[in-house]
Amino acid sequence: MRTQIVLLFMWMSWTVQAQSGHEWEVYLNDVMTAEDASSVTWEDTYDLLCELEQHPLDINQATREQLEQLPFLSAQQVEEMVEYLYRYGPMKSLGELRMIRSLDDGRRRLLTCVIFIGEDGGSGGRVHDSHHELMATARIPFYERKGDAGAYRGYPYRHWLRYQLTYGDQLKAGIVGSQDAGEPFFAGKNRLGYDYYSFYLQLNHWRRIETLVLGNYRVSMGMGLILNNSFGLGKVSMLQNMGRPTSTLRAHSSRSSDSYLQGAAATVNIAKGLTATGFVSYRAMDATLNSDGTAATILTSGYHRTETELEKKNNLKNTTFGGNIRYQANGYHAGLNVVATHLNRELKPNTSALYRQYYAQGYDFLNISADYGYVHHRFSVNGETALNRDGALATINSVSLQLSSEWSLMALYRFYSYRYTSLYANSYSDGGSVQNESGIYFGATWQPSPSWKLMAYTDFAYFPWPKYQISQSSHSWDNLMQLSYTKKRWKFGGRYRLRIRQKDNEDQTALFTRTEHRGRLSAEYSRGLQIPDNKGWGWSSRTQVDFGFTSFKTHERGLMVSETVGFTHRWLRLNGGMGYFHTDSYDSRAYLYELGSLYSYSVIQFSGEGIRYWLMVRANIGKRLMLTAKFGTTNYFDRSTIGSSYQQINHSSQTDLDLQVRCKF
Repeated sequence: MRTQIVLLFMWMSWTVQAQSGHEWEVYLNDVMTAEDASSVTWEDTYDLLCELEQHPLDINQATREQLEQLPFLSAQQVEEMVEYLYRYGPMKSLGELRMIRSLDDGRRRLLTCVIFIGEDGGSGGRVHDSHHELMATARIPFYERKGDAGAYRGYPYRHWLRYQLTYGDQLKAGIVGSQDAGEPFFAGKNRLGYDYYSFYLQLNHWRRIETLVLGNYRVSMGMGLILNNSFGLGKVSMLQNMGRPTSTLRAHSSRSSDSYLQGAAATVNIAKGLTATGFVSYRAMDATLNSDGTAATILTSGYHRTETELEKKNNLKNTTFGGNIRYQANGYHAGLNVVATHLNRELKPNTSALYRQYYAQGYDFLNISADYGYVHHRFSVNGETALNRDGALATINSVSLQLSSEWSLMALYRFYSYRYTSLYANSYSDGGSVQNESGIYFGATWQPSPSWKLMAYTDFAYFPWPKYQISQSSHSWDNLMQLSYTKKRWKFGGRYRLRIRQKDNEDQTALFTRTEHRGRLSAEYSRGLQIPDNKGWGWSSRTQVDFGFTSFKTHERGLMVSETVGFTHRWLRLNGGMGYFHTDSYDSRAYLYELGSLYSYSVIQFSGEGIRYWLMVRANIGKRLMLTAKFGTTNYFDRSTIGSSYQQINHSSQTDLDLQVRCKF
């Protein structure tokens, strides 16, 4: 029976056509690795791309800072686009993107998803139309968790609401309310309704003010050594954007309750090429408290379902302020950055375990850094060096070379002292934090023709201080190779990743090597809406096979075969998918990215044996109303319960219905 299921997926890939989603969704799936898939920073990247798709940039009015928000562009590509517009004036059509030599065909297609040419061709000033958008989303479960019987203080439905006003590209204001399943609504600590609210107002291009944000916002400076709560830097995406640093300020308009700042921030143009950014933030955070009232850990899950979780809500107050001054001209850029934080409770983690000895501690935190670089159309150099209040050092530096239209190379070196701490750091790392790591990364991209593209990297990291489940110095080695072939409406892809890490043996006297192999094969067929005689219809299909093998104390294997199918015709879009998975354990688990409703990031991990299937319908009723419904089921063959603790479901299957309504006026 299960062999027949696998064969069914293969047959579907040839007989059923599917609209696999927008180009940027394909990009996101292509650059994610297993670690990226579960990262909160990818949710932020997804939200940003959703926002850009719904509110694209007028390429002729876009600033350098706005182009730098696009995570798939390298520094050379941003520089060349700015230079092209300066030299030749406004673009008259998106076909002019072909004149920018550093843009490959894939990035040109991605850009068409998030930019447009204004009606006046960019010569008559900015558009001043105002738009209102109201969006409501809910998830209805067709099962009961153990916590729903009384431990959870709210009902089992997850829902969120967002209203946003935009006025051209000059003004954006809105409010987001979000509720996780099991959290009280208009009750207890949530007597004002939703468990989480985000208010924001963003003003752009007003006299000398480049950007002004009030309410909730996100900031990134340099390469993220002291502050980056915007999008993340995964290993494949690092190779895509060639190590480009970011310096962005934007409103926080997503449902994520982690890593944002709350207060006011502004970027001001002081003189030509010289800008200054300042910010101040005061917000409450969740924390686990010690018996003496100090904070043991800062929590980021955002869950407030049980009495225990509610007791940890907003019991730590965080005041943060800082800013930077940045100069950029003739390809050079340099900046000086500072971030200071004060907590109303002492952060006092349990340091009895050796690997926790240098966790962030105390009431006050101070980090300063300098970022620097030079961008040429053939190469770029970027870096940042930072110190914390104790003088501990962190530095990251990269160089990228565009040898020809076919070859590009990149090298990156980082050194993060085991004594270095920063509450808001988020940069490139193998160990998951900007601390206790040094390493070197080499990457290469070879594109001998528009059809073929090969990407590869190797990354070696050394950890001088003990880590979790590692009682002494250790190292890791990560390698990936990804090949794609595109021909007309077909695209074939293959990926192989080898990762070697070290862990303690049972009595912690020596280190054992854990080896992990992961691979992916995919085939896509598309017939898009860009063909004139289609009259508003399109289809495509994607077949994907993911496999894994891990070797530590035992050998474990995992396999997943998935198929995405659907159809688009004018106002109607249908999508569906099926996936069969069979893994020996959680260590060999499989990941699957699914299409979902707007602003709903959906990467699901599977272990054991079972099948996943889903169907999504999206209808545009006129120009103002959009309705979306997604029905999904995961059915396990090897168990009678799903999950554990309060999340346990006493059944072998799990079914959810997602509903979304969007109204524009």
